[in-house]
Amino acid sequence: MGAHGPRAGAALRVQSLSAPLKPPPDRLYGRARGHALRPRQERLLAEVLPRLRLDPAQAADLAAAFAPRAAEVWLEVGCGSGEHALALVARHPGIGLIASEVFANGLASLLGALAPETVPLPGNLRLWDEDARALIRLLRASSLSRLFVLFPDPWPKARHAKRRFIHPALLPEIARVLRPGAEWRVATDDPTHQAWLEEVFAAQTLFAAPPPATRRPDDWPPTRYEAKALAAGRQPRYWTLRRAG
Repeated sequence: MGAHGPRAGAALRVQSLSAPLKPPPDRLYGRARGHALRPRQERLLAEVLPRLRLDPAQAADLAAAFAPRAAEVWLEVGCGSGEHALALVARHPGIGLIASEVFANGLASLLGALAPETVPLPGNLRLWDEDARALIRLLRASSLSRLFVLFPDPWPKARHAKRRFIHPALLPEIARVLRPGAEWRVATDDPTHQAWLEEVFAAQTLFAAPPPATRRPDDWPPTRYEAKALAAGRQPRYWTLRRAG
């Protein structure tokens, strides 16, 4: 999820929600690997990733998956190379963060930044290297206090709208696992995806969805995708939603 797909052109290609929508497919699209990994990266994936991987059985008592037990649990979907996730666990030692990413190169970069050969692994970080939707379906109701979906693959073509993580069919499941009042942070720089999100959020009642900001809020750690967008002259938008109820 952290890796971006092709960028949209000047013309917006938005599939209207008034048209029939196909439900999200129960499979992942996109690459699982990019360029060849270096030997250290392969070793990190083989030896360190299993030590941080969230066991599906831990979904029954999510806070207990962390050491010490987490006061609350957050989830980042599509953490990419992990700079945002690592900033969160450093700033908030009392929370437990699940960083979800299927792209092996991103996971290898995250693990490398931890320097596990010399530094103890953080007890408040767990990794999920499979489809984040599968994890959401495993979780009990009100398991999460915060959710992050930052600069996901926009899948800009209308026929690929069903591949987007933020999809009307998935909103009830997302709402189920978030506590009432929980915060959901969303960011994208892709114009087609921005238009899609505006329409999706306007058509639902599960979340309070104020208009997006055009400047990253001060307490949001930056990401490399945001930096790339700004360098290319694209304008990100930042949504802060709240779970209703």
